Amino acid sequence: MNKLLSAALLALTAIAGAGCAERLPSLPLALAPETAPYDIAYSRFYPDSESDQLEKLGRLSIERERKARSAEANDKLPTAHFLAISGGGDNGAFGAGLMCGWTARGDRPEFRLITGVSTGALSAPFVFLGPEYDHALEQVYTQTSAADIFFPRNKVIAAVAADAVTDSAPLRSMVTRFIDQRMMQRIAEEYGKGRLLLIMTTNLDQGRPVIWNLGAIAESRHPRARELIIDILMASSAIPGIFPPVMITVSHGGKDFHEMHVDGGTTAQTFLYPPNFRLKKLGRQKGVERERIAYIIRNGRLFRDEAEVPRQTLSVAAQAASTMIAANGANDAFRIYLTTRRDGVAYNLAYIGDDFGEPYVGPFDQAYMVKLFSFGREQGTRGSAWHKAPPGFEN
Repeated sequence: MNKLLSAALLALTAIAGAGCAERLPSLPLALAPETAPYDIAYSRFYPDSESDQLEKLGRLSIERERKARSAEANDKLPTAHFLAISGGGDNGAFGAGLMCGWTARGDRPEFRLITGVSTGALSAPFVFLGPEYDHALEQVYTQTSAADIFFPRNKVIAAVAADAVTDSAPLRSMVTRFIDQRMMQRIAEEYGKGRLLLIMTTNLDQGRPVIWNLGAIAESRHPRARELIIDILMASSAIPGIFPPVMITVSHGGKDFHEMHVDGGTTAQTFLYPPNFRLKKLGRQKGVERERIAYIIRNGRLFRDEAEVPRQTLSVAAQAASTMIAANGANDAFRIYLTTRRDGVAYNLAYIGDDFGEPYVGPFDQAYMVKLFSFGREQGTRGSAWHKAPPGFEN
């Protein structure tokens, strides 16, 4: 996300006005816990205030897993593997290549929990459904160009009547093509076995992160469930001001409201589970003694690339924004490490290291993405990508 945002910031700051598209009233935060699109149970959570609901989902997940395995309450469950995939725009090619290389290595596990933010949200459904979707994952991150993601809007029109400097209709078309009824059915089936696919967006009206449970939405069989999942994936990758926000309609007390959702990376570049969710405590309550291993893919470097910054307002602003985003991503890696350490979960972090030296040309440059995908795949095949702690914590 950071390089894409930096490249687009010059265009964004050149716009003198703000969009004025019509919308319904926003949903007050006080009503949010009582409201879910189409009344789908367990479809979403506010991680900063609904840890009890997340615990209920965790208990339901364990019960479903035991039922699927025909396991008794006192049977020891197998190792639970978790995966968090970060934002990063076109740098998502790294994580995609890593997963495909891991498949080729032959020891890629089935993940009980997969979370995604931004570009990580777009790749998460493919990863969730396993190696059978590796071909689609590779296609998305090696055969995609900027024209497949967005097209620029007229600056005058954007200033007067639009909500972003680009139109992401090409990306929506691509997402719609891949999120077909077969994928919906497969996500629902895996959710029935206790596996979780969680995506984060940011409710910009409320200034809060929202975690969406795609399995519950797919399992609901609601006529608009597929459309809602597409909206969630689009929202999670909608960089504010660059890509249009996604308006999600909810109802409360017979009245419709609009929620404005944007990039999950606005509030967190990566998440595994909220720190206020006590995984170890939940395990004790359910009598679950099992090994837990977490993998975190940071689709980017831990620090922004070095650059000599001209003493010009827009250059300073662009590089400052890029630096803040990279720093936030690193902070997420530290936060997850401390949370997993508290809960006895093994920690593994992968990120783009200094051994990848391909220069960044511009947003969604296909040649760059192909090389980054190959770099990630090589690391996945060798099994050399994983660090047991963030820099500074390693022995």
